[in-house]
Amino acid sequence: MFLPTTITELKKLGWDHLDIILVSGDSYIDSPYMGISVIGHILVDAGFKVGIIAQPGISHADDISRLGEPKLFWGISAGSIDSMVANYTASLKKRKSDDYTPGGVNNKRPDRATVVYTNLIKRYFKSNKPIVLGGLEASLRRIAHYDYWNDKIRRSILFDAKADYLFYGMADRSIVEFANALKHKQDPKTIRGLCFISNEPVEDYLQIPSFEEVSSDKLAYVDSFEIFYKNNDPITSRGLVQAHGDRYLVQNPPAFFLNQEELDKVYALPYERNQHPYYEKIGKVKALETIQFSVSTHRGCYGECNFCAIAVHEGRTIRWRSQESIVKEVVNITKHPGFKGIIQDLGGPTANMYGYECKKKTTRGVCLDRRCISPEICTALRPNHRPQLELLKAVRDLPNVKKVFVASGIRYDLLMNDRQYGNKYLEEILEYHVSGQLKIAPEHTEDNILELMGKPSSEKLLEFKNRVDGLNKKLGKNQFLTYYFIAAYPGCSERDMQRLKVFTSERLKVNPEQVQIFTPTPSTYASVMYYTEINPFTKEPIFVEKSISKKTKQKEILVKKPNV
Repeated sequence: MFLPTTITELKKLGWDHLDIILVSGDSYIDSPYMGISVIGHILVDAGFKVGIIAQPGISHADDISRLGEPKLFWGISAGSIDSMVANYTASLKKRKSDDYTPGGVNNKRPDRATVVYTNLIKRYFKSNKPIVLGGLEASLRRIAHYDYWNDKIRRSILFDAKADYLFYGMADRSIVEFANALKHKQDPKTIRGLCFISNEPVEDYLQIPSFEEVSSDKLAYVDSFEIFYKNNDPITSRGLVQAHGDRYLVQNPPAFFLNQEELDKVYALPYERNQHPYYEKIGKVKALETIQFSVSTHRGCYGECNFCAIAVHEGRTIRWRSQESIVKEVVNITKHPGFKGIIQDLGGPTANMYGYECKKKTTRGVCLDRRCISPEICTALRPNHRPQLELLKAVRDLPNVKKVFVASGIRYDLLMNDRQYGNKYLEEILEYHVSGQLKIAPEHTEDNILELMGKPSSEKLLEFKNRVDGLNKKLGKNQFLTYYFIAAYPGCSERDMQRLKVFTSERLKVNPEQVQIFTPTPSTYASVMYYTEINPFTKEPIFVEKSISKKTKQKEILVKKPNV
């Protein structure tokens, strides 16, 4: 079922009004991979009437007003990607293409879309229905944060947008609680996962350094982020307060994670797995090629790479769907008229975290003084690839399924730590679930940079490569590894890139092509390093390359082909 995006669709459903209107910076793709679609279907399942307006024009009222005004609230998301990341490269050049925009031309998503869409609604609607922010951009910009594109500390996006509320993380449960609170005219300000602005701090909440302090003192910014980062787990976290002038950003404790039954229900909702026809007539979206027939097996990631915000947004605890739920979704996919037998991806933020987790973490919360797999895998975490082996076999054995890809990436250190099933898992991945190449992301090979990234050592990479080579030989397959690397990461000098070049040439026997220049994105330790030029874990100074031309040179060192 497509959620309505026009009055005509509204009438076909027999609805005379909408309770909630969701506004997105992406085109409307009705898929369990699209946050705005998931939230919309969850709310409809809870009994609310929901419409979607995707990529509204910002110079007129035609788009934003075509569904009228909601009875309860507006929900705004910049889309699946932070709008500044979507619109600009690491070199601050405007991106020409956008995979989530009809036709692929990057001409629909405004810079700082969350702020722009809030102002758009306020411009044309004067009755003060609450405006609620959500999605990745709002979630990762909810406290005072470093913004690479302005090269300064910005206020919480809730202050900049002048919206009423903000939901962070995966708001599946919280958004329904919020809608019910408004429906019954109750105060929603105690709901977990909610942020709001207050004239007073909340008693018993942790007060982190103010916007003014973190703007003028880099060590205060490091301390602020450290407290923020450690208060993202629903079991261990406290509420936070951060002063902005004479007012306060209040962040309630995180929402509790969905249990397996609840998670299965979310993915069983009636998604069309297509772009809405209203927007498809403007042009198709490239993103659909990747997500249309992909299946998400779990949420969360305990990898905690320092340049990645998944741990902050989705959480450090893995929550996985039942095998029955996943198989049922694939069976439904096989009935889709466009399905040609290929499951593009069966995975999650990291594919091989499905089906196991530290028991302590699930009952007592995350450890605040250590990480699960960095610098070494914690002995309390016992990687077990058997559940995913069983899942992969169940899916690939289904009628009308020709190929199941695992494209979302694997952590090779976890695989090698599983002495019972790790090799069997890798063998089956190589035999059944890749086609010619297996993509991995070591990101670098110099140990000083890997430590700052939170990635496994280069020795583990070489051990993994040897395993892959051996298994390919056993299977009689001519397959190879594709490596992703980052240039100009905090701490990385041209000499480090030169050493990386030697390593890839002599030890990996490749000339890397998949290389990106580091982009400091909000709510990551790496962005803290970039802005402060401080290692946040030791408080020692580090070198940070900030010249765009020299960043580009670092990339060129790695991708330059040797003279023949």
